[in-house]
Amino acid sequence: MKRIILVLFVFKITIACAQKYSELAMTPPMGWNSWNTFQTNINEKLVKDIADIMISSGMKDAGYTYIVLDDGWMAKERDSKGNLIADPKKFPSGMKALADYIHEKGLKFGLYNCAGTRTCADYPGTRGYEYQDARLYAGIGIDYLKYDWCNTNGINAKEAYTTMSKAIKAAGRPMIFSLCEWGNNKPWLWAANVGQLWRTTTDITNRFDGIKTNGSWSAFGVMKIVDSQDTLRKYAGPGHWNDPDMLEVGNGMKVNEDRAHFSIWCMLAAPLIAGNDFRKMSPASRDILANKEAIAIDQDVLGMQAYKYMTRDSVETWIKPLKNNEVAVCFLNRSSTPRKINFDWKKHPIKDDFSNTNIDFSGSIYKIKDLWTKKEAGNTNKAFEQEIPGRDVVMIRLVK
Repeated sequence: MKRIILVLFVFKITIACAQKYSELAMTPPMGWNSWNTFQTNINEKLVKDIADIMISSGMKDAGYTYIVLDDGWMAKERDSKGNLIADPKKFPSGMKALADYIHEKGLKFGLYNCAGTRTCADYPGTRGYEYQDARLYAGIGIDYLKYDWCNTNGINAKEAYTTMSKAIKAAGRPMIFSLCEWGNNKPWLWAANVGQLWRTTTDITNRFDGIKTNGSWSAFGVMKIVDSQDTLRKYAGPGHWNDPDMLEVGNGMKVNEDRAHFSIWCMLAAPLIAGNDFRKMSPASRDILANKEAIAIDQDVLGMQAYKYMTRDSVETWIKPLKNNEVAVCFLNRSSTPRKINFDWKKHPIKDDFSNTNIDFSGSIYKIKDLWTKKEAGNTNKAFEQEIPGRDVVMIRLVK
C-alpha cells in the first residue's frame, strides 16, 4: 500500500510539474537583457540598479518582468567540483543573493549559458554539464535560461537543446528556456516541445536596415531581420514563439526608427526584451517601450504572428488577427521620405485561414484606434488616409 501511495504521489508531482512547464510564456516574454548595451561589462550594482529603475520608470507596470544576465556573469573556469561560479569581482554577493533581490522586487531572474564547450565570450559552456548546471540554476532560483550556440563543432542542435530541456525539467524548477542558435538549424520545425522561444536569425544591431560585419560574423539591421520572418508565423503561438532577437530601442537609432522597430516586433508577437540602459533612458525611448496599447498587440492571448498583406510604394501593410475578431494593422514606411497611404477597407477584406479570421468591410464597420497618437481615427466605412514619415509607422487597432 505504501508503495502504491508513493507511486501516486510521484505521478501527481510529475503531472503538476508538466502543467507548470506547459503554462510558461503563454504570451511572449517581456523583460531586459544586458548584452546589447553592456556585453560582458556587467556587475551586481548594475543589475540592482536596473531592477530598481524597472519599477520606478513604470517598465514593470507595462509588463517587463524578466532581468536576464547574458554572457560574462560567471568566472572563467568552473570550481573543483565542476560547478559554475559567479565572477567574484563582478558579483561578490553571488547569484543566489542577486536572484533574491530581484524576486523581492516582484521581478524574475534569468541567466545565460551556451550549448558548446565555451560561451561566445570564452566562459565555461554547458556541454557535458547539462544536468549539473540545471540543478545549479534551480538552486539559485532562476526563471529564464538563454542558451547560446558558440563552440559547438560536431554537436547536433536538436539533441543538444533537447538534452538541456530535459535537464531543466529534471531539476524541478519551471524556467523559460530560450534557444539561441540563430535559426541555423530551423528550430521552428522541432523546438515547440523543447523550449518556449527560439531565435530565428543572427544577432540584431542598432541600425534600421542593412548588415554590420563583425569579423567572422555579421549582425542584421531591423528591416533585414523583418524580411525573414513572414514565412514563420505558422510555427508560433501560446507557449512557443519565434524570436527575432532583442530590442534595440534607445540604442542609437532615431525615434521614428525605434517606433517602427518596436511596432513590428509587437505585430510579430515577438518576445519584448529591452536591451538599452534604463539608467539613461530618454523619455522618448521610455514612451515607446512602455506604450501599453502597442504592448497589448504583442501580448494578445490569441497568439497570432502578423503577416505581410501587401507592399506598395515602399509601404508594407502588416495584419495581425486578435482575440474577439479584432485586428491590428501596421503601415510600415521603409523609405527615408514620407509616403501617403489611402487604404480602402472595402477593397481589402481580411481573410486569414490560419487564425480563422474572415472580415468583409462591406458588411462590417470597425472603429479605428491609432496606437501611437492614442486617438480615434474614424472607422472602416471610409478609406484610411494618412501620411507616414520616413522610416516610421502608423499602427492601428480595429475594434467593433
